[in-house]
Amino acid sequence: MKVGIVGAGNISATHARAAEAAGLKVVAVFGENHTKARTLAERHGAIPCPTLDALVRDNAIDLVLIGSPSGCHADQAAAAIRAGRHVLVEKPLDISTRRIDALLDEMRGATVKLGVFFQDRLKPDVIALKQAIETGAIGTPILATGEVKWSRSAAYYADSRWRGTWAFDGGGALMNQGIHTVDLMLYLLGPVVRVSGSIAKRAHAIEAEDTAVATLEFANGMLGTIVATTAAARGQPRRLEIVGRQGSRILEGDQMITGSGESASVVPESATSAVVSDATAHQRIIEDFVAAIRTGRAPVCDGVDGRRSVAVVEAVYRSARERIAVGLE
Repeated sequence: MKVGIVGAGNISATHARAAEAAGLKVVAVFGENHTKARTLAERHGAIPCPTLDALVRDNAIDLVLIGSPSGCHADQAAAAIRAGRHVLVEKPLDISTRRIDALLDEMRGATVKLGVFFQDRLKPDVIALKQAIETGAIGTPILATGEVKWSRSAAYYADSRWRGTWAFDGGGALMNQGIHTVDLMLYLLGPVVRVSGSIAKRAHAIEAEDTAVATLEFANGMLGTIVATTAAARGQPRRLEIVGRQGSRILEGDQMITGSGESASVVPESATSAVVSDATAHQRIIEDFVAAIRTGRAPVCDGVDGRRSVAVVEAVYRSARERIAVGLE
């Protein structure tokens, strides 16, 4: 299976490495920054494409991996789908449910598949945590708390034209960094029906928030909270705690904690940097997606599922803006 890469930044480099580790061949790269796209293409023995249209219409390509700015995702994915290519998109699927719904309209009647890079879903301890919930090992879940207290430098935002903007990032700490944890809460615990949220800029000179807090009401009656910031002095491991009637489970970083609940000793790379040196988690998503194509099953996160986390974050932003609780369909 041959791959086309859309985007030429940090995450696209990760996508290319993950694709090759999964046994696929990167054959073409398109990026708005043509110099970066050429460099990435040369690194993988691929050709740089002058336009998105040229890439998606290349009949040698089976699968398109999209790692461009978030606000470009849906339009670029739709172009690839119309050209008959399978598409795997970096999170979030896009920055608004309106754009995602237009993309899902393109999928009606399509013979190709659409998936989203929510790689945490396939990490071993997340699989074990989902099993603990589904088998009733912790009893009925009653409360969930998600914490993303990460650090991003001023240069992280200043050196990018799109990060922290409403038009291309769709928000800040919650939409970009916190959305992985929002997705995990939905994946593990089911849909959210109502949110209340507040956002703030406490450290960074950006359009959107660098700090967010929200309460979540789940369809099954349980309650939850999500907090996210990129303004922490030191990045801390993401922490997700699920409390049940018969026990609790804590996911700290990528490790599940039982017993004493002592903090994990290693701070994950993602807590302090956007660089992804280990592409293994992305590789798992690609391998799952390829298996879904070959067997006809759904990928671990398809387009409909990828919409849910964006809907929650969108509702949190509306709640913060209008100072009201917001219901979700």
